[in-house]
This record gives sequence, C-alpha cells and structure tokens, in this order.
Amino acid sequence: MAQQGCPFLKIDPSGQDLYGEIARIRARGPAVEVELPGGVRAWWINGLELNKRLLAGPETSKDAYRHWPAWINGDVSRTWPLAIWVSVRNMVTAYGEDHGRLRRPMAAAFTRRRVDALLPRVREIVGRALDRLADHPPGRVVDLRAEFAAPVPHEVVCELFGVPRGEDGPRAALYRIIDRFFDTAISLEDARANAVDLYDTLSAFLRHKREHPADDLTTALLAAHDAGEMSEQEVRDNLILLLTAGFETTVNLIDNTVHSLLAHPGQLALVRSGRASWEDALEESLRLEAPGAMSGLRYAVEDIEIEPGLTIPRGDALVVSFAGAGRDPERHGPDADRYDLTRPTSRDHVSFGHGVHHCLGRPLAIAEATVALSALFERFPRLALADPSRPPRRLRSIISTGHESLPVLLHGAAPDALPGPREPGRAEPVGEPSGP
Repeated sequence: MAQQGCPFLKIDPSGQDLYGEIARIRARGPAVEVELPGGVRAWWINGLELNKRLLAGPETSKDAYRHWPAWINGDVSRTWPLAIWVSVRNMVTAYGEDHGRLRRPMAAAFTRRRVDALLPRVREIVGRALDRLADHPPGRVVDLRAEFAAPVPHEVVCELFGVPRGEDGPRAALYRIIDRFFDTAISLEDARANAVDLYDTLSAFLRHKREHPADDLTTALLAAHDAGEMSEQEVRDNLILLLTAGFETTVNLIDNTVHSLLAHPGQLALVRSGRASWEDALEESLRLEAPGAMSGLRYAVEDIEIEPGLTIPRGDALVVSFAGAGRDPERHGPDADRYDLTRPTSRDHVSFGHGVHHCLGRPLAIAEATVALSALFERFPRLALADPSRPPRRLRSIISTGHESLPVLLHGAAPDALPGPREPGRAEPVGEPSGP
C-alpha cells in the first residue's frame, strides 16, 4: 500500500534551498511524495543505493508515453512549463529495446579514441579563454562562470556537433536557449517561447548539416536516420539531449569545483602539493554538487516495494535525486555535506547516471574539466573569490546545480598565504550547512 506524505512537500521552483529541501525530505523516509513546479506530484528518492536500484533496474522507465498515465491521459498538460523534459523522444527517455537502438549510434561516437583526439582542441579552446581573462586589468572582479566555465564547454560541444560559428548563427542562439532551458522557475509563456525557439533553431541547423556533412556527431545522427535507425523527431530530440547535457553539466562541474576549491583553500593545497589530483577534486565535486540535481522524471513500470509498508504504485512518477544520493549520510557519513578530497567514498555517486543509462559523455566531461582546471590555476595561481563571505547565488533550477555567477579576483591571494590542508575528515563545509 502506498504511503502519502501529509501534507505534500512543495518543491521551490527556484532551487535556492535545494539541499535544505533534500534534507527535509530525507528526514521523512526513503521515498516521499512531493509537489513539483506546476503542481505535478512525484515520489522523491534520496538514498544512494535506492537511487542505483531504480536507475539500473527495469522497475522504472523514462518513457512518459508508455508508462506515465497522468501524461497519457492528459492529467498533466502539454502546456506544463517543464513538459519538454518528458515530451522529448531520445535515448534517455527511451525504454527497453528503443533505448539500445537510440544509444548505439552515439556510443560509437563517444569512444576514448575520439575523446583523446579532441583533447588538443580542448587545450586550444581553454588557452584562448585564459588569454581573454588575462586581458582584464588587475583588481577587476570577473564572473568566472560567464567568462570561462561556460564559454569553454559551449565551444567544445559546438565543435563536437559541427555547429557553425557566426554572431547570428546557431551557436549564439543555442547558448541563449540552453541558458533558459534549465530554469525551472520559468513562466509558461517563456517556456513555450523557448521551446519554439529551440526547435526552430535545430531544424535550421539540421538543414545546414544535410547540405554540409562532416566528421561530427550531428552528421552521425543524420546517418542513423538515413539508415532507418531513428525518426526525424528522435534525431532532433537526441540533439537536444546531447547539446544541453554536454554543455550545462560541464559548465556546472567547472563552476562548482572552482568555487569549492577557492572556498576551501586547505583542499586546494592538497592538489597543489600533489597529495590529491584534479580528478579527485572533480569526483568530490560531482558527489557534493551533482551538476544535474535530478534525472528528470521516471515512472513505475510496476508496483515498487521500497520497504515493508511503503510501495510506489505502478504508473506514479519518481524523481531520482542525484543531489540527494551524493549527500546520503548512510554512505558518506554524518559530514556528507562537506567538501573533502580525502573522503574514501568520493567516487561513489550517480552524478553521471548508473547502469544502462550511465552518461556516454562522462570521459569527455572529466577530461575537459581537468584540462580547464589545471590550466586555470596554473595561469592564475592567486585566483580567489571576490567575496568569500557571500556564497554565490544559485541558478533558478531544481535540475541544474550551479551558480548564476562566480565573482573572482584573478590575482587575489598569494599561493604561499594559503593555509595548509586540514586533517582528513575535517574539511570545511560548503556554503550553508544543509541540515533539516
């Protein structure tokens, strides 16, 4: 029998207290019914092991057209502001054989060989971005998200998919559209206008790629369509997935890791001294600040028993919370909300998914962020937060976990003035404690 929270916890669409809400949900149990933006109800899942189970097994689906009665019957309107997150038909929302069919063409494209071949280009892109930063006069506050964390992944993903340059071209349009795509506090009118803008931009881009094929992933998608492996809608919707996820998650990964290292100089000292690696810093950041806080909605294919007396009924929607799983105290201890590069469980997270839905772009994202971080701190060894006493404002989103801006001073604090690392288990907390 299903248990209902009374009353339902209403999730703030702005995401400004996301971790506080996650802690309050966790206090109520392993699966709690919540109300999402727009009045849509779903079960929120926080625990790491339960998240892994529901990500990897056949008990849940992301295909709203097959497994979410509220969507099929029209109880959830197609005008819901977050409708595009469930209406798209791509490899993430596909179930069973359809998932394998849509994933195969991209799996062949995201090989280690392709990532390695792209790395010299990534270094060039990072180098140019650092040169632009160096043009700022000493003492000027710089928004590192807007001027480094975002432009680098945007240029990389556009090159990967063959998006042409030009001030009035699709690169600039996609940058603007994706910026609004993850805003879960967006109005209905703005959400609909953004969706129209997105599909119009992609349609024009795909026409361009048919006329100018190249060795890029968009051409690979079109080839899959021509071979009868994808419909026209599936090509567009897979492109939406790959462009948005390939951009936003890497932006947030760089943004969050830079902020955590600058806010915790003892942890940065571990990397500088070689006692920890850049990848260690990224993995702990992925655990603590999952770039995508949730995976979108999933649906119970069958009744799912969570524990005796708590069952999620077939057809109900679920939120698999990457952010909640990363801060699960049962796995990561009572200090799970602290940034600690010596944490033995840092790599045990689901920020890149789990099971058959694990993210194909993970190797590229890690490689790209490693190049960006190492080059940034080498070029600006005195990099510092502009105002360490004021945490940057979070994005207006329960899906995307990053900052609206990341104000820094490029030449702020001398490296030899940084304190040494604290003892393991004594890392400083990130921002405000996320207690209930």
